[in-house]
Amino acid sequence: MGAKLGGGGGSRYNVEQNSDINVTPFVDIMLVLLIIFMVSAPMATVSIKLDMPPPIPSDKPLDKPKDPVFISIQGTDDIYIGAKKTSLATLPADLAVALESANPTEERVLVRGDADIEYNDFMSVLNTLQDNGYFKVALINEDLS
Repeated sequence: MGAKLGGGGGSRYNVEQNSDINVTPFVDIMLVLLIIFMVSAPMATVSIKLDMPPPIPSDKPLDKPKDPVFISIQGTDDIYIGAKKTSLATLPADLAVALESANPTEERVLVRGDADIEYNDFMSVLNTLQDNGYFKVALINEDLS
């Protein structure tokens, strides 16, 4: 808070309150902020290279994705592709028919197993798929809660 010591009439020792703002601290703060923004602004404009896919032309309709093919393992000899029962020996051939693709080994296969099957039965199905070139295999789990 400032005070006026001279000026106007009245007593010689009359001290009045000064209502003028002291701008020196305000200017100091503004200069410091200006320097901070000048230093940090070039760092904020750093670009990151992204590999974006090419835009899809609007005249070409999008292909509807195919329904996934599920392999369900319910027991030692209970293997199903969708709703069709198969065996471990005919699994690759039946799977190729079910996938309906020119290159069926490039398609994704979803495998799910019941909670009461043995690990050996489950792994024999996965090993049969891998031996026949099906490497895009996803495992489906059930919510346990």
